[in-house]
Amino acid sequence: MADDDNSNPLRYAEYVLGVLDAEARAAVAQEVATTERAATVVALWQQRLIPLAEVLPEMTPSEPVWDHIRQRLRWDDPEPIRPVGFWASARPWQWLSLAASLVAACCLILLLRAPVRETRPTVSVSLLVSSIRQDNGVTDWTATLDPDRKQILIVPATSPAVPSGRSTQLWLIPAGHAPISVGVFTPNQAVVLPLNAELLSQLGPTAALAVSIEPPGGSPTGQPTGPVIAKGAISGAPAPAV
Repeated sequence: MADDDNSNPLRYAEYVLGVLDAEARAAVAQEVATTERAATVVALWQQRLIPLAEVLPEMTPSEPVWDHIRQRLRWDDPEPIRPVGFWASARPWQWLSLAASLVAACCLILLLRAPVRETRPTVSVSLLVSSIRQDNGVTDWTATLDPDRKQILIVPATSPAVPSGRSTQLWLIPAGHAPISVGVFTPNQAVVLPLNAELLSQLGPTAALAVSIEPPGGSPTGQPTGPVIAKGAISGAPAPAV
C-alpha cells in the first residue's frame, strides 16, 4: 500500500502493521532514523499494536466440551436440516473463522481511528528502538524492544535479499562482549521474539543489534557464522544494572 501523502499519520500505524509496500516502508524507516517525532509516533503505535501479535497457547477442549459442541451444532443428527446455496457449503469452523476475522477487523479499525497523541511522551515509555542498516545506509529492518513485555518487534523496511535455503538471525552485541542470539526470524514479515533475562541484562547505551545469514534454523555454534548484512545501535537503551 503506497501512500504518497506524507502528512497522513496513519502511515506510521500501517508501517508497524507491515502493510506498506517496500518504497513506503523505506520512506517511513528513513523518517524514524532521522526524525525524533517519527520515531516517537512509531514507538507509540508499536506499544499499542504489539499485543495483537502475541500468540495464545493452543488448548484442546475436553471430551464433554466437544460432545456439547457437536450436540449444539447437530453434527450427529441423522438428517440435519441444512439451508441451501452458500449457507449449506459453509462449515462451522468457517463461520468461527469469519467471526474471528470480523472481530479482529473491528478492533483494528477502532485502533486506527483512535487519535494518536502528538504530545511528546514522558521518559516512562520504556520502548527502545533500532534501525538495522546495511553498510550503505539502507535500513532493512526496524526493531522495537519492550523490556516490560520482554520482547522485541522486528518490522521489515525493505525486502532484503536472503539466499535461498538460508536463515536470518538477530544478535544483540553488548559493548566489549560476544554476540548473544536473539533468535531466527522471517526476514520479510513483522515478527515478535522473546527477550530472556540474559538479553535484558545486557541492554546498554553502547549495545547494538545485528543480522547475519546462517544455515537453516540458525547458527550451529551459538555465534555468527555467516556474513553480517545489517546492524544498528539501540536508541534510548538504559545502562545495565550493576
